[in-house]
Amino acid sequence: MESILIHNKPFRLNIRAEEIKEAIAKIAKRINSDLKGKNPLFLAVLNGSFIFAGDLLRMIDLECEISFVKLSSYDGVSSTGKVKELIGLDRNIQGRTVVIVEDIVDTGVTLETLYAQLALGKPLEIMTAALLFKPEAYTKKIKVDYPAMEVPNDFLVGYGLDYDGLGRNLGDIYKAV
Repeated sequence: MESILIHNKPFRLNIRAEEIKEAIAKIAKRINSDLKGKNPLFLAVLNGSFIFAGDLLRMIDLECEISFVKLSSYDGVSSTGKVKELIGLDRNIQGRTVVIVEDIVDTGVTLETLYAQLALGKPLEIMTAALLFKPEAYTKKIKVDYPAMEVPNDFLVGYGLDYDGLGRNLGDIYKAV
């Protein structure tokens, strides 16, 4: 579909599923090389990253684990600027390599908050993999180690990203018009 309507808001096709899969394969290859022998813990940020995390992990050929946290900073189409923890980390990360798996990094508020919380657990290192990275919107200093795709500062839905709960199931990514 070239365009869709969610909650009476129009969206136009922006990134096709095939492009997404290729971008994920590229960062998976880098992660497999960079983290060889480290048994990383992939920490997926729910809800948005679940599809990306699943596709990424199927391409990881390392011994690894996955866990989930649930954070929220969005209301409708904009960030509230405040991060709420809905489900926290349930693993000991001391001395571990932790890879935060995010659907999208825009301002970096969520990433910075999670990074600070994880640092208290004394991991060996914290890295970040993001399906989408918005460099124009990013205001923090934490490095996004594995951005699959850089995108402009547009509101996007699909492939795990939602608009008020809808659109996560779309295979392609759509941009608000």
